[in-house]
Amino acid sequence: MFETLLSIIFVYIFILLGYIAKRIFKEEMDSKTLTLFSVYFLQAFVTIWGFSTANLSAEHFIVPLYYIGIIFILLLPTIFLSKKLIKDPKERAIVTIAGFVGNTGNIGIPLGIALFGMESVIYTTLINIANIFVVYILGVYIYSRGSFSIKKSLLNIIKIPIMPASIIAIIININGIEIPIQIQEFFKMGAYAGIVLQLFLLGTFLYGIKLTNIKKSIFITVMSQKFILIPLATLFILSFTNLSLFVQGIILMEMMVPIAVANINLASLYNCKPQDVTTLILLSTLIFIPILFFLSEIISKFYL
Repeated sequence: MFETLLSIIFVYIFILLGYIAKRIFKEEMDSKTLTLFSVYFLQAFVTIWGFSTANLSAEHFIVPLYYIGIIFILLLPTIFLSKKLIKDPKERAIVTIAGFVGNTGNIGIPLGIALFGMESVIYTTLINIANIFVVYILGVYIYSRGSFSIKKSLLNIIKIPIMPASIIAIIININGIEIPIQIQEFFKMGAYAGIVLQLFLLGTFLYGIKLTNIKKSIFITVMSQKFILIPLATLFILSFTNLSLFVQGIILMEMMVPIAVANINLASLYNCKPQDVTTLILLSTLIFIPILFFLSEIISKFYL
């Protein structure tokens, strides 16, 4: 238990270091450059390394399908209710999608290692790839409200190295191609560098946010959705499956991770109140800290 808590503390230390660095160096600390380096270089290492940690089985592929299925089941009534209750289309978009786009990469993968061990990496990697499809298809559509074509969003997904890297890694895994230990260590070094950079990058994005600018109604709705409705609905849906408790725990954890930085990119692209979205990311990250200790207790007692 102590080792798990220590690993969790290290996750937030790297986020804090990113925040401090941005606070000290300000414009000299270019978050866009760090993002490009992470997305187009190091995240490919994270993906290939993730698929090399275990041989893929049918259960591995079922997990991301359950993840996407749960999101679809919960998203449909959310869209219906938001149309009835929220008049501002920009606020409606934020409330509809923000809570569903979790930080499955930046926080989900290292947190999975901390709570479940290395056996979780294959699952968290697949869920992170599934989440990319959620971001660049559902997220783009909802934030843009139809002004961005599905075809173009799919082309954008293909352009990101994580997708071809995933395909190559899956082919290698399925065909049982042995990777020399030296090359495995090379990918492991790149993967750990990518994980640390992502946590550091999250800290830089959290700098300069004003918490008082966001409406209380948006804050309460999104946080209730993220940390109450989605977890409870996930527990209920998973109770009807034949998945092992270990896998159910991983899916539950990924559903509860804070809101993803990717929301900022889409909100900025379509002028959908990016400052409000950034504030929600910060608040969800802060709220997740005390929740995480309860989550680790629940997982250790019921899912391990």
